[in-house]
Amino acid sequence: MHRPAPLPMPYGCRVAPRRDAVSAARRRIVTVLHSWRVPLSEETLRDVELMSSEVITNAVVHTEATCAVAVRWTGRRVRVEVTDASPGQPVVSSSGSDEEHGRGLVLVESLSAAWGTGRVPAGKVVWFEVEPEACKTGMERLSTLVRATVSLASPGPEQPARIQLRIVVLTHDHGQLPRHLLRSG
Repeated sequence: MHRPAPLPMPYGCRVAPRRDAVSAARRRIVTVLHSWRVPLSEETLRDVELMSSEVITNAVVHTEATCAVAVRWTGRRVRVEVTDASPGQPVVSSSGSDEEHGRGLVLVESLSAAWGTGRVPAGKVVWFEVEPEACKTGMERLSTLVRATVSLASPGPEQPARIQLRIVVLTHDHGQLPRHLLRSG
């Protein structure tokens, strides 16, 4: 009888409230996933790195304290959890696209298979999950990112009905994108 390979033990670390610590943590998460041989595409690993950066940055910026990071591979999904000392629950921002803050959770919501928050004795945990077969690639990924940007740029009740859409191209191969998306308006 063939036994499946055992799942790796969860990885955990603490992240100090410094910019260099956040970037080191997000790179370490990807290194751990590589070492576990998780079947994620390089594009999905970049998304994990981006979402990790957003969630960890939120934790250290809003608490100005160390946070704890846990990474798990369930055999079906990768789950990244960030626990911080604040009991305040994060809110997906509806701020305009010109705002400096507030877009990170929209990206997490758009790129992950699932995400959420919960209260823990120490404060709160914010988590997201990705799965190999559910990853968005190519035009589907671009469409998801555009929808996330449009939802941020959509006018609210006190904003004018003009939407200025900005697309950040997150690919090295611009040849695969429709030309009308690359023109500046």
